[in-house]
Amino acid sequence: MKPGSKLKSQVCDTEIMVIRCGEGQIECGGAAMATDKPAAPGTPAEGFTAGTLMGKRYVDAAGAFELLCVKPGKSSLSVDGVALSIKDAKPLPASD
Repeated sequence: MKPGSKLKSQVCDTEIMVIRCGEGQIECGGAAMATDKPAAPGTPAEGFTAGTLMGKRYVDAAGAFELLCVKPGKSSLSVDGVALSIKDAKPLPASD
């Protein structure tokens, strides 16, 4: 996996673009993501149904992964079974 790669969920409509990638399997709804959409989508695993939001960046706790959601869906993103969180916006400098 390399930055700029696009991945599609195998269980919902979620599509992402890889911004930064470490070692591990990127998953959506508990199922590994792939470059192609499946003919028949599967069912999300229990606990991975929080959904994704378009335009939001998702990161892991270590900062090794950063994913940009380009199409929202009903399942949540994870890496090797560990859920990703939405990246907080950087505060702008004060203008004095």
